Parts: sequence; C-alpha cells; structure tokens
Amino acid sequence: MSATYTWDVFSTLDGYGGYAEGANWGGYWSKQGPELLEHRASLFDPEPRMIFGANFFRENAAIMTALDDPNALDEWNLRTWRAPATVISSTLQSTLGWPEATIERGDAVAVVRHLKATSDRPLRSQASLALNWSLMAAGLVDRIQLTVFPVISAKTGAFPVFRGAGDFDLELLESRTLDGNTQELVYRPTSRR
Repeated sequence: MSATYTWDVFSTLDGYGGYAEGANWGGYWSKQGPELLEHRASLFDPEPRMIFGANFFRENAAIMTALDDPNALDEWNLRTWRAPATVISSTLQSTLGWPEATIERGDAVAVVRHLKATSDRPLRSQASLALNWSLMAAGLVDRIQLTVFPVISAKTGAFPVFRGAGDFDLELLESRTLDGNTQELVYRPTSRR
C-alpha cells in the first residue's frame, strides 16, 4: 500500500503563491471565510504527515512560534503545527520549535518515495515549490489541491506556483466553491514526457 501524497497549493488567479514584501494583501489575500477555514481544518482528518522543504519550513516555523499573525491561530494552521512533519533539508540544524518535526537529509525523491511506501498516514505538503516540482517530475505527487483566491496580483505577485514544475496533464478529481468566491480544484497530475 502506498500513502497518498497531496501537494496543497494556495494561488491567485494569475498563479502567484504569495506577494512581494510591502504589498498589503493580508493573509489568504484577505479572502478567507468561515467555509474555507472549516474545510481546511477538515483536511486533517485523518491527520497527515506534513512534508516540507527547508525554506518554507523556516518561514512557517517563524510565523507559528511568533504567534503575531492572527491567521496562525486558524484551526487548520494549528492542526498543521501539531501534525508530524518531515523536513527535507541538508542545512537545517534544528526543528525550530516545531513540536513533531524530524529532519531528513538526502535526496528528496528518495525520502518521499520511502515515506510513501512506509507511512501509515497520508502525506501532505504546503508550498515548498522547488521540492514539489522535483517530486512531480518523479511521479510522486498523487494530488494537487489547488485553492484559487479571487484576486489578480500582476504587480505584487511573488512565487509563481507552477513556473518550474514542467509539463503535466491534469485530471480533475474534485471541485468546490468556498465562501462563494474561492475555488478549490483537486487534480491528479500525469507527466507529458
């Protein structure tokens, strides 16, 4: 049995996963509502093993330990924080206060391939763009769960989500509208080699 690996992506309509420093969009591009937050929390039943690359993990750990971002207290963020996590990094020396994190050194593809074969829980990753691009190329991403927020950030957008991902066909598995304006699309990627 192989654990399902889901890459969880938040994006603007024009494909950005964040915004430039100084832009005043707010968390979730200020578009979160109660339905989105409740749905996000429900994705942690059953509790997954989180998979992070070092850069996104550092950013997330800093937000969660500082607790000065009100979005950090959203139930789904708290569930992310409490879930077991594997951080794939050759540079991190500590888990930065993350309660159930372990650091794995080595090739990300080999680490995730091993986790998919041995994990008794689903695997889920948020952001970690370069990590997930390499996992997609290796055929290890089973689902892309894309949440598209109803904004265009052509001037302030940062982190183009799929710029380095390669070419893939996508099979739509699920779709839903949350809070009347945010789209969630779940795809199965297949390589276009």
